[in-house]
Amino acid sequence: MAAPDAAVVSTSTLEIDTASVSETAETTSSMVVTSVAAAIAAATRSGSEARVSKTALAAKLLSLSGVFAVRKPKGPTSAELLNRLKEKLLAEAEMPSPEWTKRKKQTLKIGHGGTLDSAAQGVLVVGIGRGTKMLTSMLSGSKRYIAIGELGKATDTLDSTGKVTEEKPYDKITQEDIEGILQKFTGNIMQVPPLYSALKKDGQRLSTLMKRGEVVEAKPARPVTVYSISLQKFQPPFFTLDVECGGGFYIRSLVSDIGKELSSCASVLELTRTKQGPFTLEEHALPEDKWTIDDIAQCLEHCSPLLPAELALKKSKPEGSREQVLSCEYITLNEMKGEQDGIKTL
Repeated sequence: MAAPDAAVVSTSTLEIDTASVSETAETTSSMVVTSVAAAIAAATRSGSEARVSKTALAAKLLSLSGVFAVRKPKGPTSAELLNRLKEKLLAEAEMPSPEWTKRKKQTLKIGHGGTLDSAAQGVLVVGIGRGTKMLTSMLSGSKRYIAIGELGKATDTLDSTGKVTEEKPYDKITQEDIEGILQKFTGNIMQVPPLYSALKKDGQRLSTLMKRGEVVEAKPARPVTVYSISLQKFQPPFFTLDVECGGGFYIRSLVSDIGKELSSCASVLELTRTKQGPFTLEEHALPEDKWTIDDIAQCLEHCSPLLPAELALKKSKPEGSREQVLSCEYITLNEMKGEQDGIKTL
């Protein structure tokens, strides 16, 4: 009798445990489904928020308007640097995006004023949006350079990137000799621009023609302005100049002319533009790691008081910014006289 009772108890207990396990499984399954649904919903919200965020960022990019400065390193041309800046901004805003291809287009205008040679570094003024219309005024303003010249060596480009065309003694040249001739290069003077330059012949740059091996005649001397020039250091064969000048002035020609005036020859070893208009290298030029939409927006706001009142730009809101796709237009202004008033699209 005891054994059947035990068996009954054992069977009863087993049935209770099975029901408990089934109920637990259903509860767990329900929780999993709920968690998955919540995760999907969260992911959907996150994706939607990300799209909204990118749309807002793109709208902010389109709304940027004004003039700021970037720090150009040695190596790239001014146009190449501008292209690099554009690509970073587009990548950050993820524009243009595929889903916008059938929507209204708006052009983002971006350009630079005052070309720096590829071997030069320093301040490069950039206009964005309506700021591109202000670049001409930047070209007419003063610029400041620190130039290191090398005595006794002339090149076809008048700087260290060219082929050596002449070598002359320089050992008898003193600091006093250099300081004594600088006054001749101050004020309103006449200057012959380099053959390797952005000046044009028959619609083509002289530098391009020179690189092809074509015979190019030097352009006639033209009036330029040097506000100040001083010798900062002299350690033969090298000398360092601090020069403030107007638009259309070539430091390479200046250094070459100084060498000739000293009965020797000279070429530029290193060139840094420390100031262009109100923008200085130390205070205003954005390094490449600051080429973001937010940093540029802050820079535009910071630089706005530096501009003349008649050039100040009011902040503008892009029309229908959430339904615009970005097409890019490059605008490059050459600082050469006769080209200053033209805006080119590349």
